[in-house]
Amino acid sequence: MAVYKKGNKWYIDYYVDGRRRRECIGPSKRQAELVLKKRKVEIAENRFLNIRRFDRIRFKEMGFEYLEIHAKPNKRSYSRDQTIIKHLDEFFEGKYLHEITAVDIEKYKLYRLRQVSKSTVNRELACLKHIFKKANEWGKTDQNPSEKIRRFKTVPPRIRYLEIEEIEALCNACPSYLKPIVLTAVNTGMRKAKLLNLEWKDLDFHNKLIYLSDTKGAGKREIPMNNLVYTTLLSTRKGPNSRYVFCHKNGRPYRDVRVSLDKAARKARIERVRFHDLRHTFASQLVMAGVDLKTIQELLGHKTIDMTLRYAHLSPDHKRAAVEVLGKRMDTVRAPELGSPVK
Repeated sequence: MAVYKKGNKWYIDYYVDGRRRRECIGPSKRQAELVLKKRKVEIAENRFLNIRRFDRIRFKEMGFEYLEIHAKPNKRSYSRDQTIIKHLDEFFEGKYLHEITAVDIEKYKLYRLRQVSKSTVNRELACLKHIFKKANEWGKTDQNPSEKIRRFKTVPPRIRYLEIEEIEALCNACPSYLKPIVLTAVNTGMRKAKLLNLEWKDLDFHNKLIYLSDTKGAGKREIPMNNLVYTTLLSTRKGPNSRYVFCHKNGRPYRDVRVSLDKAARKARIERVRFHDLRHTFASQLVMAGVDLKTIQELLGHKTIDMTLRYAHLSPDHKRAAVEVLGKRMDTVRAPELGSPVK
């Protein structure tokens, strides 16, 4: 059994059942020595056969399968996963799944933290953990070294939402094609992808409803049109050869309106607005108007109330209203008179 270097990579060389085996470990001699010691123990304890089932599956191969089989058909964040896995591939280059240890992942955390924010590192760790989870389910490995890796503590980002005056200023500054998009977003809370791909068949003007298919498998949901949305969509010019509500003259839907939205915000002299801030505005304004969080959860399409609770602090009266409910149930209990001694 030996450790040797070839080019800028370290390898280990050993025999199992009379057959010679070589493994590329990476740029660290120390890591190669540790893996070789591990192989010796596995061979001595007759556990090496359990490793052999998986030792030809590289992380890069598993990352590709994860993207194609799981992320692409099931996740809106497919493109983000592509970027994350590219960084993971670069760091774990050449490694097999069973060779990646918790120590390797801790090193990855520190390596990426020198380049990006803690929140970004946490998203990458979550993706890595799920890749190993799927590898387990698909019979490609029997371990998950990321299982107990702790993420960085982060401060939740401030929810950016527009005041009523800012909404009006932004809409007035929008070009004609963008204004109905912004108005609909602010009054429905629809995500950008859903809104820009909205089709005429999804609109029920008779019942004033917008029908959305749920990308996460929960069927369809309905969003009511208020009068502003109803009037806006009804007056939107329909392309003669397009099924999309918001589209170019050639009938193709708008793919991104970020540049136009930035220009409108500058023209309106308000802080830069991301499209997702329009969704935050929808939820925030409803909370401040006294709408209950359960209803807002359903309108936003949140699967759990936890996501919606981010907006609870914006309601100036939600705690006061809660304790007043108890007060009304105890209205037969008389409070002590002013000046009465407390015993």
